[in-house]
Amino acid sequence: MGSEHQIAFFLRELASRNTQRRVAAAKGLGKVGRREHAWVLAETAGDPVPQVREAAAIGLGRLGVPEAGEKVLPLLMGDMDPWVRRRASLAAIHLELRGDGIVRAYTKLLNDPEYHVRINALVGLTALGVPGDVSTLVSLLGDPDGAVWGRARSLIYDLRDDPAVKAEVIRTAREGDGAARVEALTLLPRRCTERLLDSLLAGLRDPSPDVRIAVARRLSGVETPQIREALATALDGEQSPAVAARLQHMLEQPGDQQLIGPARRWLRDPVAGPAAAQALGEVDTGSAVEHLRGVIADTALPGPTRAAAAKAIGECGRWDAVWLLLPLLDDPDTDVQTGAVDGLGSAVYNGLRLWERWPVANALVARLTADPSTAWRTGYALIGLADALPDLRRLADSTEDSQVRAAVLPLLVPEDLDGPGHGKYGAEEDVRRLLRGLDDPQEPVRYSAAVALQQWLKVGFALPPDREVPPDREAPPGRDALHDRLMALASDPSPRLRQAVAAVLEALADPGGPN
Repeated sequence: MGSEHQIAFFLRELASRNTQRRVAAAKGLGKVGRREHAWVLAETAGDPVPQVREAAAIGLGRLGVPEAGEKVLPLLMGDMDPWVRRRASLAAIHLELRGDGIVRAYTKLLNDPEYHVRINALVGLTALGVPGDVSTLVSLLGDPDGAVWGRARSLIYDLRDDPAVKAEVIRTAREGDGAARVEALTLLPRRCTERLLDSLLAGLRDPSPDVRIAVARRLSGVETPQIREALATALDGEQSPAVAARLQHMLEQPGDQQLIGPARRWLRDPVAGPAAAQALGEVDTGSAVEHLRGVIADTALPGPTRAAAAKAIGECGRWDAVWLLLPLLDDPDTDVQTGAVDGLGSAVYNGLRLWERWPVANALVARLTADPSTAWRTGYALIGLADALPDLRRLADSTEDSQVRAAVLPLLVPEDLDGPGHGKYGAEEDVRRLLRGLDDPQEPVRYSAAVALQQWLKVGFALPPDREVPPDREAPPGRDALHDRLMALASDPSPRLRQAVAAVLEALADPGGPN
């Protein structure tokens, strides 16, 4: 059937008594009709059956004639049927309709019970660059549907310099309800905090835990005795674990023994317990550390809480910290093992006693091979522990696990060339290992080798020019050989590897440049 025959057929069918035939005719005319047929569909929009009105709206959107839809579509956007409203608002967006009437129609749909319609209203208002009704728009920050409040938030941000929008966001941040107030607090710039201070302090008692968290987060940059006292008072009466965790993080302060009581109260809670352990570690007094010792020994406590306590013990650095943490590397709970690794890493960073170095080095190196999946975390804990270098070099030369190789190579870089374990011979051998790492079949190893080479050059290791050596001897690392290997990697498929290689080439080209 040709298009003219189709059009004639659809025009006849629009007068049919059968609803489904009228629906099909309106949709069909929208597909194959011409510009003049848009006015026919506009008349069809008055059909008593909702499905036909919906089809007429679809057809109007397809034909793309704004003049035909500018009067009828705003009326359909107020239809009793949600599907008609949905299709009419979508057609208005497609036709890019403008004017006060369409703005009023979109604005009314901001309160529509159907979330698809609310989305369409926001899309339409965004295209027009207007807020519609400001209070309704800002209230949508609390909409239960993420697609709705996300679009509302974007439109509010776009219109942030509009005085009416700004005033409503501030009002909502001060006295709004639930999720809308939370989002309003995140939208306002930090400079607005001072003018919100009274409402924020009152917000610490808001019925909504989410609001209390948002208020606390907003107060985190305000360091005054009044704020600290208000936060401490709020923590004393807090019943929500999530809010208590936030407040404890904010109140962490060395030597503040007033935090010990509230922290102890939350230690057994699976949500707030880790924050409580961390807060006790920050207090770092004899009684606080004694509580931490009890936490790591209590296997009935949640793993994340014991892990946080283990890390805090390492950061406190008391005389028995290392000996408390080493057995936890074999704890049945993997979270606790991780916390022990982090705690030992803090102890290494702060400086181990002479008799602690070998046991820590031995235990952490053993963990590298026992659990390669955590090799990077264990590697961070080993940074700066020269006693581990012999075993790390052995692993770099012999391990078959690429995760371990990738984690070990950066540990061969000293903080300075005169550091322990990195004499001239050791330096050359370690750089050879990194050069071999550039040829590794696994990208993480090649990347680690390139990053480590850049660090070597930063600490002042100068690669000598290549020179002839007897066939039975391995050549020392040379500038020309390294340059050739790096140029071969410059086209590697890995973007991060190419970036690391470029940094090494730049360092080679400008050895005296800034670190």
